[in-house]
Amino acid sequence: MTDFSNALSVAASGLRTQAQRLTHVSENIANADTPGYRRKITTFEVERAMGAPEGTVRPGPVRLDQTVLPLVFDPSHPMADETGHYDGSNVDLVIELADAREAQRSYEANLRIFDQIRQMSSSLNELLRR
Repeated sequence: MTDFSNALSVAASGLRTQAQRLTHVSENIANADTPGYRRKITTFEVERAMGAPEGTVRPGPVRLDQTVLPLVFDPSHPMADETGHYDGSNVDLVIELADAREAQRSYEANLRIFDQIRQMSSSLNELLRR
């Protein structure tokens, strides 16, 4: 049963990290029009804790996208400088939607793996009972 437990741990870690990634993507989308907002980038790291199965991942530190913020011209905006410009957001909705789709598909794949392991474990228990 240890192999089943390890496989469940790996799939569960994938579920957690993709859920965290979707959280940051949704924050980016929600702040797409916030002046001065920098896009959050999620990274993944291999879990190296004692006893963690090989292949287990966890969210790494969240980084801010350091691309140049676009200048937006709107002299009536409260944050505009003397030239009428203010820093916009560097969130690109097309990229965020692509990241969301990728995270969703990865989450679903981990969920299917989790379900397959559960079914295999249940079948094994039934065979052992006979």
